[in-house]
Amino acid sequence: MRVRINGGIKDYRTVWYKNGVVNLIDQTKLPHRFEIFRSADFRDTASAIRDMVVRGAPAIGATAAFGMAQAAFWFRSDDFGEFKDYMRDVSEILRSTRPTAYDLFYAVDLMYKILDETNSVKDAKAEIQEKSQKYADESARMCKNIGKIGEKLISKNDRILTHCNAGALACVDYGTAFSPIRFANYNNKDIFVFVDETRPRCQGSQLTAWELLQESIEHTIIVDNAAGHYMKNGEIDLIIVGADRIAVNGDIANKIGTYEKAVLARENSIPFYVAAPISTIDPSCKSGMDIRIEKRKEEEVLYVSGIDDSGNLTRVKISPMGSKARNPAFDVTPAEYITGVITEKGIYKPDEIKREYR
Repeated sequence: MRVRINGGIKDYRTVWYKNGVVNLIDQTKLPHRFEIFRSADFRDTASAIRDMVVRGAPAIGATAAFGMAQAAFWFRSDDFGEFKDYMRDVSEILRSTRPTAYDLFYAVDLMYKILDETNSVKDAKAEIQEKSQKYADESARMCKNIGKIGEKLISKNDRILTHCNAGALACVDYGTAFSPIRFANYNNKDIFVFVDETRPRCQGSQLTAWELLQESIEHTIIVDNAAGHYMKNGEIDLIIVGADRIAVNGDIANKIGTYEKAVLARENSIPFYVAAPISTIDPSCKSGMDIRIEKRKEEEVLYVSGIDDSGNLTRVKISPMGSKARNPAFDVTPAEYITGVITEKGIYKPDEIKREYR
């Protein structure tokens, strides 16, 4: 990911790991400050996932894999039974952080499975270190392929709507829904991007807009309720969103507000694509009805954060004292509203996913 910093441009990954330390671009500080969050303890890494220092299904998956790696790195006993029990506890702590993102569970289980293939603490620790890095590298490669494949759907001068943040910040690099946009820009297609602000945490206006600025891609931020207006007026040609979990029938869970965008897209005959790696498909999830939807704290709705005119980060209450709020983090979009799913292996119709995992 290209980051403009201190008058220059530097490439970063959203998450990286070395010698027991997990490094994350702190997304709670963006777009106003660029800071790196460093964790030498898997519990702090778990908290970073829960508190959305890192977010987005692929990025969460890589962070969880590195959380398993750092827990193994710092373990000091040679007793394999003790090590396996310890890693089981670590895996449960990491799995409990965000219930909807399937990549989290996939990555943790992939690392824990190594313990079934050896009875040596030394060998298991080394294998987890190696496989966690391979997981992150493969995640970046898959997102790059998603971009190259999805870019072919974008025509010159297309006006594209995206929701939430499915860019490099949501992944290890490149992004999912953002990756085709990124490659369309590389190929000089002169695109324009409509960015839903994506309340309540404003991942669109804070994170997607920030990534678009890094790439010098022309864009505008719109309030969530304006998307239908621009669709009806013929100002949007294509919609691309990400996914946190995909059921085998093609239903997808993504950031709250995705479902209404899909319904409006079909009403206005606008192609609606989902971009996600194959690892986001949950073979045990038969339909969207099986997806557990995370409920987050009401404070995220009742308060907003930003910088004041003096440049200070501040948090203010925007609702009456005594009012309550509901805050589901995700919704489910039925397969019937989805034009296609862009993966690293190609573009699938939702019913093709069902046939593959039947």
